[in-house]
Amino acid sequence: MQAVGENRRGAGIASLCAALGVPRSSFYRWQRPRPPADSKRPSPRALTFQERQQVLEVLHDPRFVDLAPAEVYATLLDEGRYLCSERTMYRLLDERQEVRERRNQLRHPAHPAPELLATRPNEVWSWDITKLLGPAKWTYFYLYVILDIFSRYVVGWMVAYRQSAVLAQRLIEETCARQGIASGQLTVHADRGGPMTAKPMALLLADLGVAKTHSRPHVSNDNPFSESQFKTLKYRPGFPDRFGSLEDARAFSRAFFPWYNTEHRHSGIGLLTPHDVHHGLAPARVIQRATTLTAAYAAHPERFPRGIPTPPEVPTAVWINKPMPHPSERVEAVLHCK
Repeated sequence: MQAVGENRRGAGIASLCAALGVPRSSFYRWQRPRPPADSKRPSPRALTFQERQQVLEVLHDPRFVDLAPAEVYATLLDEGRYLCSERTMYRLLDERQEVRERRNQLRHPAHPAPELLATRPNEVWSWDITKLLGPAKWTYFYLYVILDIFSRYVVGWMVAYRQSAVLAQRLIEETCARQGIASGQLTVHADRGGPMTAKPMALLLADLGVAKTHSRPHVSNDNPFSESQFKTLKYRPGFPDRFGSLEDARAFSRAFFPWYNTEHRHSGIGLLTPHDVHHGLAPARVIQRATTLTAAYAAHPERFPRGIPTPPEVPTAVWINKPMPHPSERVEAVLHCK
């Protein structure tokens, strides 16, 4: 594009800019010579180097190091001092990458996410404890639940007056015996509550040949299967606001867990019951459902424009924190799809 009003064919700048979708102001701005990058002169109102250093020394002073620039600015004004504006304080701190939480706080180290894979029942269990409101304010009962993450089957539960590593040990030991857990077969996952991280619990699991993992500190979604099961429990119709006694809580649990294991169709396991998946009945159930759907299609094929419907699939692998593929693998997968 030429710097004159017309090109060789006589077309005006306005028509050329309109054809290219470029504003005329941009065209003329591009024609101006640009000054060198180092030719920018500082504003006469800018702080000198010595004044900038003085402001930084004040901001780093032990008296002000834990305060926000707004508080430093106001404190200095109350003392009859003015160094610069609050905005300039922020700008000077930003140049030094100090615009963040300025208080000297404890920084939690980065913990690796637990990555657990279950491909069959009794390979990975998740367990947790939840509070049940008692008859009076500030009174609670404690429900311990052990869940198989592959089948969602509750393999063990207990209601007690308190959280206790001794009680948890007894529950896990009895549950392992009832399920016939062999040494080296099982991994037990839990959060970092007191009973979960107690030394006697670690010793028991070592004696049983059971591996253990824990959620990361301050991360609430590293134990998702237990949390989901507790939500199903507490949103169940008939779940009371409060339990009148420990026996009331146990009576409710005796009715709830058989329903959960044998009647509740779980969306995460192909709308089968945990009992079916845990005890190897899932393939027969899927075949039976497929037979029923095939018969329905044969009777009314016009109602199924996409062909013979299929029952929901049962997952063959269940993860806690499935590893993300490496970026290069994701790019390769995208290119392969194309």
